[in-house]
Amino acid sequence: MPLVRRYRAIPGVVVTGSLKRVTRVEGTMARALFLRHHREDTPGLLGDAFVKCGYDVDVAMMDADRPSPDLDGYDVLVVLGSTESVYDREVEAAWFARELDLIEIADRRGVAILGVCFGAQALCRYFGGSVTRAREGEIGWYTLNVVGGVELPDGPWFEYHFDHCSLPDGVDVWATTPRAVQAFARGRHVGVQFHPEVDDAQLGEWLASDHGTVRSFGLDPTELLAQTARETPAARTRAQALVELFLRRAA
Repeated sequence: MPLVRRYRAIPGVVVTGSLKRVTRVEGTMARALFLRHHREDTPGLLGDAFVKCGYDVDVAMMDADRPSPDLDGYDVLVVLGSTESVYDREVEAAWFARELDLIEIADRRGVAILGVCFGAQALCRYFGGSVTRAREGEIGWYTLNVVGGVELPDGPWFEYHFDHCSLPDGVDVWATTPRAVQAFARGRHVGVQFHPEVDDAQLGEWLASDHGTVRSFGLDPTELLAQTARETPAARTRAQALVELFLRRAA
């Protein structure tokens, strides 16, 4: 059994509105498992939102050195981002094939899946779509074109990706930018290309391990971090709205 850590949200964040939670047994606490691929990744604003919706949130690492986590007792699986690509055959042989197996197990058991960036691309692969290198990547804060009738805030949302999804038939597109599909759903599962978990603390961790990618994209890391700090309070509200939308879909 891999190490699974319990996540705690920051105090003092209030959820507004009513929400039907996904529960295993009436009256019991629902549980969400966040799957991360790097030590510097955290559930961030998404973890806070799930906790405020009444969920226990756990975090497990998925990589070549650890066995796949056990999904027993979980109602939601959240697959976070990665610097790797879902079409990299070496990555697939090392651990990503097991992640696709885990997604299949979750789907079969009725565990709702929220895929973030790499996690959304993993869902796209699982659904039968394809993922390829995008002609242009996206780093920074972007406003989305949201499909009419979808209650997803248009942002801005934080982006950090260089691949994009080509979705198969039967998948509902929720939002796009000129460069990529940004949100989609099929059944109880939702994928988002952007990073709703990101606040300034999370971005600071990423920038500490960045090897010039942000600068090569034409952005100043200090300015991007300052912008993210300004956006974080509103981004928290948007992340809460996304989680509530996801849970309504999953209910």
